[in-house]
Amino acid sequence: MSSNQNNSRKTLDDIYPFLEKMLIETYLKGKGYALEDLKYLPKAAAKQFLTEASNYASGKLAEVEVKAHLMQELHDAYINE
Repeated sequence: MSSNQNNSRKTLDDIYPFLEKMLIETYLKGKGYALEDLKYLPKAAAKQFLTEASNYASGKLAEVEVKAHLMQELHDAYINE
């Protein structure tokens, strides 16, 4: 693979913010809210929902990272066979 192809490939770090926002929105949707709805809630409730959503997203992102590293290790092991 050429260096141009390597540079154009998105890494997990590149898509991390998108995934994080998507996971937060998914959590909130499961609670019956959209991210934009939080501004209409009392500050304490909005903060609680955001804290819960952030914790949910962090856990899911950790799972994604572990799986990505495992896939990379498997790929590297297969290539180096």
